[in-house]
Amino acid sequence: MALRKTEGKEEIQSPSEAKARQVFSGKEKKILTTFSIEPSFKNDLENLFADMGLGWAAGIRFALKEFYKKYNEN
Repeated sequence: MALRKTEGKEEIQSPSEAKARQVFSGKEKKILTTFSIEPSFKNDLENLFADMGLGWAAGIRFALKEFYKKYNEN
């Protein structure tokens, strides 16, 4: 775990917190969004994304970018 100093005291920072800070500290702010999906369809998508070497969130971002490219050409 990474240690972070905060006003003289050390605070433990989890790897997931460090990753979240890295992702959300970019030039443009990210928007957290939610949606509903059937568990079986989500499992199928997770398997597809895993075959591509992507996690769930990265796979969704990839799919949305590809969808946008395909339908923005009109």
